[in-house]
Formats: sequence, C-alpha cells, structure tokens
Amino acid sequence: MNTDHLDLRHCLREASRFHGDLCAGITLGTRMSIIGLKAIGIEDPMGKDHKNLMVFVEVDRCATDAILAVTGCHPGKRTMKILDYGKMAATFINLATGKAVRVVSKDKTIDPKKEYTAEMIEQEPHTEKYAMMPAEELFELQEVEVDLRPEDMPGRPLSIVTCSACGERIMDMREIRENGRILCKPCAQGRTYWRKKN
Repeated sequence: MNTDHLDLRHCLREASRFHGDLCAGITLGTRMSIIGLKAIGIEDPMGKDHKNLMVFVEVDRCATDAILAVTGCHPGKRTMKILDYGKMAATFINLATGKAVRVVSKDKTIDPKKEYTAEMIEQEPHTEKYAMMPAEELFELQEVEVDLRPEDMPGRPLSIVTCSACGERIMDMREIRENGRILCKPCAQGRTYWRKKN
C-alpha cells in the first residue's frame, strides 16, 4: 500500500474519481494541493493532520473539487472557504503552526494577451502537460498571513441571531447591526441573488 498521501498519481486518481473525470482543472488543483500541503508541513491531510488544515480557494471550478478531494477540506466542515475571484489560486493554512502559503497558477501555456472562449480552452490538451511541467514553471508560491477570526473556525456556531427584517436566522456573526437592529446582509444591503416569484 502506498503510504505517501501526497503522491501525484494517487491524488489525481482520487480527485478525478470525486470530480467525475480528469481534466486540466483537476490536474492543476491536485498539484496546487500537493505543493501547498508540503509547503506548510502537512503530510497526511486525511489522517493525522486533518484538524490542522484550512484552505481558501479563489475559484469555483474543477480545481476546487481537486483541492477538496486531496485535502479533505469541506465548506460544510468550515475547513474550506470559497471566495470566487475567478483566479486559479488557493491558500493553504496549517492551523497548528500558523504557516500559510498561497499557490497561484502562472500558466505560461496560455497567452495572457489572448482572450479564450470555453471551446478554445477545451481544445487545448493541457491535462498531461500540467502533470509533467516543473512546479516552479506552473505555480508561484507566496508566503502569506491570514487573519482567521474565531467565527471562521470549524466547530459549532458561536452565535445565532434573527434578522429583524425577514425573520431568518444568521449564524457566526454574519449579521449587520444598524440603528439598534440586527439585519442579515441581504436585508441590510437591499439585494439578494434571488427574487421571489409573484
């Protein structure tokens, strides 16, 4: 049995099984994970190190599935935060040591001056290339500091309050207090991503 939990072939197999296929995003996300985990001293993210890891992901595409599959971090466990900036980047944090690194794709196989459509990207055979390229050509590794608030950590909610406008519950200090009222962000900002049907 392979005891190297960060072996590329093993991780690619697990990530593609979780995602449903092997594509360029899965390969990038897998390699980002391996590089990030090694840089912060996490050897066994699914085992002995699983409580010491948090990841911030900056894209909501295939790479996120790979990062989830390789690290074992999940939004529902509050160990993965998805901040969709549309960037192929992720920050890996060792909660035990405080060490954090941001891994950013600096993909030189794609011309930065050219705009790509989905069809053009699909036609370009990057998957194998990404698996074989030297890490330093493919990624930039940045040591960073991440301010983690108690309400962002895994575990039970630190607070549950009710929005005085819509009556819905708000967890973990995500409310906005305005003129003595407790409001959820949609009520305070006057907009949501959805509209009620008439």
